[in-house]
Amino acid sequence: MITTDAPTEDPGKSHVHNVALTRRRTLLAGSVLGGAALLLTGCSEDSGPGGSRKEADAAADARLRGQAARDSAALLAHYDATLAAHPGLGERLRPLRAEVARHAAAFGGASPAPSAPSTAPRAGASAAPSASATASAPASPAVPPDEKQARADLAAAERRTADARAAALVSAPPELARLLASVAAAGAAHAYLLTEDGA
Repeated sequence: MITTDAPTEDPGKSHVHNVALTRRRTLLAGSVLGGAALLLTGCSEDSGPGGSRKEADAAADARLRGQAARDSAALLAHYDATLAAHPGLGERLRPLRAEVARHAAAFGGASPAPSAPSTAPRAGASAAPSASATASAPASPAVPPDEKQARADLAAAERRTADARAAALVSAPPELARLLASVAAAGAAHAYLLTEDGA
């Protein structure tokens, strides 16, 4: 029997050391591969035909802008109908109507010409709008004969439009969301001004 005086390592310790290194390497490799998989998944979200986030944002932007422009056009028609029925409100309504026209333009809608001042003769004047005016504008809403009620109806239309714009913020891309929020705030201010009695 041959004996050696050299110290030998405990075979159990060596095995534990190798297992620990193997586990660390496996964890490290798994982390790296998992991170790479996450990065590739994140990158592939924008790739592919028709699945791009930019394309989805552009489609949402176009849809929401179109709806906001139509809402502004309907609101303009309401202002015009109220001004036609109550010319005495012209000084109070024209600045608000001008703001609504600017909002329509900001959303990409056609900005109709401001309503004409009420200096036309009243006797024998035709109440029917011209064919060219009705072709491009939404239908005019019915306006109450009482000025205070007419202002209240216009204020309610401003509130409904502002509420619709605030609700659209959730699905709007960031730039459009800022515009919608600003215009919704202006609409809420218009509603307040329309119901204020002293002005």
